Amino acid sequence: MKGIAWAVALLSVAAAATAHAAGASLPKGYEKWDMSKEKVIADKSSLFYGIHNIYVDKKAMTAYRKGGPYPEGSRFVVVQHTIKDVGGKPSKGKRSMIVLMTKDKKQTATGGWLFAGFTAEGKPSGVDTVKNCYECHLKEAGSRDLVISRYADFR
Repeated sequence: MKGIAWAVALLSVAAAATAHAAGASLPKGYEKWDMSKEKVIADKSSLFYGIHNIYVDKKAMTAYRKGGPYPEGSRFVVVQHTIKDVGGKPSKGKRSMIVLMTKDKKQTATGGWLFAGFTAEGKPSGVDTVKNCYECHLKEAGSRDLVISRYADFR
């Protein structure tokens, strides 16, 4: 009985995190934030296969330079594009996905961050924020306040 109650509690927390992320919206004007150089992810099995840029708001940038921790309200937006071949070199294709990461202490199921995925048009994608976002961030950057990218790779 204890095991069933624990499983129900975990599912409820995960559902709440996904539902809250579904209500998230992209910040207006994020395109004017500091933007990283293009990063190419050539692994076709990766959710992030493509070419992407990271946008970092002012609140997060100071902590980003230090490698964290991040103050409440820090925001990152990743804009991903498909890869097209131009003269044998990978080049940006069409926009394919947008991801938002906002420091929010109320998001206990996802380590104090709100994760949200959006379509190329900016509509909510319904991505599973626990499985597709948080679990990867915890594995890759648990010691860096869950931020996978590093400032050294930003410019």
